[in-house]
Amino acid sequence: MEHYVIQLAGLVALGVGATWLAWRVRVPSILLLLMVGFLAGPVTGILQPDTLLGDLLFPIVSLSVAVILFEGGLSLDIDELRDIGRVVRNLMTVGVLVTWGGTTALAYLLLGFDLGLATLLGAILVVTGPTVIIPLLRHVRPSARVGSAIRWEGIVNDPIGAILAVLVFGVITAGGGQHVTGATIGVAKAIGAGVGTGLIGAGVLVFPLQRYWIPDFLQNPAALAVALATFTVSNMLQTESGLLAVTVMGSALASQKLVSVRHIVEFKENLRVLLISVLFIVLAAQVPMSALSSTNWSSLAFLAGLILLVRPLAVMAATWRTELVWQERALLGWMAPRGIVAAAVASIFALELGRAGFPGAERLIPATFLVIVGTVIVYGLSAVPVARKLGVASPNPQGLLMVGAAEWVRSLAQLLTAQGFRVLLVDSNWAHVTAARNAGLSAHYGNILAAQAMDELELEGLGRLLAMTPNDEVNALATLHFAEVFGRSSVFQLISRDRTADGSGPTIPSHLRGRFLYAPDATHQAIAARVAAGAVFKRTTLSEEFGFDDFQSRHGNTALLMFVSKGPGDLEVIAAESTRSPKAGHTLISLVGPDGQVPVSNPDSEETSNAD
Repeated sequence: MEHYVIQLAGLVALGVGATWLAWRVRVPSILLLLMVGFLAGPVTGILQPDTLLGDLLFPIVSLSVAVILFEGGLSLDIDELRDIGRVVRNLMTVGVLVTWGGTTALAYLLLGFDLGLATLLGAILVVTGPTVIIPLLRHVRPSARVGSAIRWEGIVNDPIGAILAVLVFGVITAGGGQHVTGATIGVAKAIGAGVGTGLIGAGVLVFPLQRYWIPDFLQNPAALAVALATFTVSNMLQTESGLLAVTVMGSALASQKLVSVRHIVEFKENLRVLLISVLFIVLAAQVPMSALSSTNWSSLAFLAGLILLVRPLAVMAATWRTELVWQERALLGWMAPRGIVAAAVASIFALELGRAGFPGAERLIPATFLVIVGTVIVYGLSAVPVARKLGVASPNPQGLLMVGAAEWVRSLAQLLTAQGFRVLLVDSNWAHVTAARNAGLSAHYGNILAAQAMDELELEGLGRLLAMTPNDEVNALATLHFAEVFGRSSVFQLISRDRTADGSGPTIPSHLRGRFLYAPDATHQAIAARVAAGAVFKRTTLSEEFGFDDFQSRHGNTALLMFVSKGPGDLEVIAAESTRSPKAGHTLISLVGPDGQVPVSNPDSEETSNAD
């Protein structure tokens, strides 16, 4: 008993630890998760999922994948299809058919599979899946259109692949082509059951939420329970329709306007990270040694054909004469890793074919795992440099979304822009926006808290939010609004007005706001007063001769350090709790000169930006 507890606890710890390490060293988490799974599973034998979970392995994997797809569906707002609808439809139809046909041909010619088994493998491998796509997109950060297309394809392709596999499995086990009609009817039933059950599941959840029949503390568990029930009922009605049902349910919830599901989305995002972390280790630990030892030139040629031939052809056919530019099409053609759904479906059908005595069934799992491991490694290592080369991604965006465009904020934005950093100002005051545009700054007129704000703003290249309005509540709400976009560590706001100089006193609770900026007394009003009294923003480059101590000696406690640039394309926002000491070669951006005293300038090391 104790042995099982240790393995289960270790599995969770390894998954979360590997995901954290991947974030820390800035590599795709799926790479480290696969590595940990290989070491814990087939290499050392410490983790044996079949022994640990037994007959519960596949039910647990199936329910976990259902939750992941439900969460993925919650990110599929139908409104997105106004921009990329044609691309997504083509990827779901033409792209799937080309991938299916191309994979089948390669498996038949290179792996020596018979036509039935090759066709089944082709159906299984049309999937990409959110378990690998979502972590990879978070790492690559592609432009909005191509990122949305990849996400839609990855989430919707999972149920499509599963349904196609059911179609092929039904034909080859029933005796051949004469049973195609019956299998096709089964697929139509699966689509109908999945779509119908998914819409009913969404309605079952929205109806009581709209009437406040479910208390706040039960809404997330209720959503999870309804999603799992929807998955199970749909599968009972028609085999393998459950994945489509939870995807439809999630998308329906995201697209409806009757109730807010933001809190449900946040809960599912946290649950998804945990599930993906654990499932990928289980996936890698499940890889049989035969899949690693039986790799030969024909299997490597099969993998290369999928990556270099089938995927580019499928994307080329699906995006022909669409609105995507060639760089976006190229990146789309270089993003098709396979994940947990492919492994689960292949394992289930290999087991069923083996029981039926189908020749060659034992080769299905090694071929599938080879593609999973190979595509994860190839795309995981190359996606970022390819996206950078094509100019359609910002894996480490340094730009700033600044909420508020008062006079001193515009002056600060001009200095940052002159340093080569992208700055986008947002303000609901038309005079402020006009003044910013006249000064050559990018500025958007509108309410940052509006529901459509995220859709209207061009966030490409922006990695942090700075809420700098005179209204503390708006600042706090803006950081909460965009925490899901940039992450809680990258949303900042000015110190609240009710803070005392030493940082004590009442304030907005930390979980209801962003990180405080600059210093305990750096409120909007205090900075504006200093600028009005003659303080200026300065850019100061430190050197061996003029270090940070010299900077502090020159300006004393009058300098408000705001940003530190360690080099081109590297900007650190100074938070109130920061204790870092800049070094030689770093460039400081600060406000100097309090109480109306104009600071002494140093033309050799400092450059001043006056308030306009």
